Amino acid sequence: MRSGDLTGEGPHEEPGAAEGPGAAADDHLVPYARAGGRLSPDPAPDPGPVSGTGWEPGPGERAAAVPASPTAPAAPASSVPARSSVSADATGDDRRICLLRSLLRVLPALMAVGGAVYGICTPRGFTGAPLFTAAPLVAAPLYSFLGTAVTGVAAVAGAYAVHARSTRVPDADAVTEIVTVATVAVMAAVINRVVRRGDQRLASARGIAEAAQRAVLPEPAARIGGYDVAARYEAAQADAFIGGDLYAVQDTPRGVRLVVGDVRGKGMGAVSAVAVVIGAFREAAEQEATLEAVAQRLERALAREGTRRDGPDALEGFTTAVLAELPHGDETVRILNRGHPPPLLLHPDGTVRLLPAHEPALPLGMGELAGRPDRAEETRFPRGATLLLHTDGVSEARDTQGRFYDPEERLAGRSFRDPEELLAALARDVHRHCGGGLTDDMALLAVRRP
Repeated sequence: MRSGDLTGEGPHEEPGAAEGPGAAADDHLVPYARAGGRLSPDPAPDPGPVSGTGWEPGPGERAAAVPASPTAPAAPASSVPARSSVSADATGDDRRICLLRSLLRVLPALMAVGGAVYGICTPRGFTGAPLFTAAPLVAAPLYSFLGTAVTGVAAVAGAYAVHARSTRVPDADAVTEIVTVATVAVMAAVINRVVRRGDQRLASARGIAEAAQRAVLPEPAARIGGYDVAARYEAAQADAFIGGDLYAVQDTPRGVRLVVGDVRGKGMGAVSAVAVVIGAFREAAEQEATLEAVAQRLERALAREGTRRDGPDALEGFTTAVLAELPHGDETVRILNRGHPPPLLLHPDGTVRLLPAHEPALPLGMGELAGRPDRAEETRFPRGATLLLHTDGVSEARDTQGRFYDPEERLAGRSFRDPEELLAALARDVHRHCGGGLTDDMALLAVRRP
């Protein structure tokens, strides 16, 4: 984020601007406002496909999201996007992984057989003990306890058979070798038990984490209040299921209301704040008459949460958030932005419009510092359009040169069958932009008016 955005003055730097990797990328105080942005009821002209952005269509990403006009000429066959190279690369990676796994599964047997062949085909004094010894150790993390035990017995039997072939009475070296292989086989069986017990504990922990995610961030229904809905969450930390980002969608008597936010901080403190915000939103969305009143309820909930915390979070805790309301039977959307990256409106023809706040507001939890009340802004939300909300894990993802990811530019000229396909393509493109690993959590929420 750039410091000039704090006041809304000065031009907003494009993602391709030369910024060093050390630029502050986690400053939640920055409201994402672009100079000259407008909330026009009419969509901008179709800019056409964007060249040079690195975007490649994923599987199923076709321009057939909207039926062609009866008077419009049919698109030539050459205009259909080619199959994504991303899919081809992914398929190749999957095949290599499957091949590697298959090789690892047969590796212990190959070692045992190799030890026997080596011992038989070489003069006396040469031994295949290293292969016999390694076979049960390799089997320990790969096989079940029974499979590891069978591999160990086979290795011991192979070592004995090699020596019994040359002499009926094994000498001291042969006995030592056979005992060594047997000892390692027993150790491999013990290691297998330890590894399996650890796997069970890990599976239990992952199950608990998945249950916690479903409780705090439940997967929204595919259709809510007549709208097609999709959500996606990816944590930056490996094997994590939930972090400081949040989303929620709720159908209310006043329309479908939704929120996407990002809590300051990490760890269990951030998860606790996420639970507070989502719980307050679900209650306020049903009870409050306006989107501004919903935001104030969230503000008070975070203030109460802050009094129960110690340390910096008690005074410095805040949450950037964007709230939206889709009234029933009305082709409009009301948006209230509290210091969060602005939503995007994707039209069926590939036009993408940024929806920045004309009057940037401070994040939730800092309302007492603001000199003016919240005010939602309204714009047209036509049929076939998709509203995309995201956290700064998308807009602040950097490539190896330190350039920010620009979802408005990268999505321009594209069309998608449904919100789920949009989010999958966007997440894949963000991963490609930053080299496969995320530095911040990423929450995505897309709502399409059919």
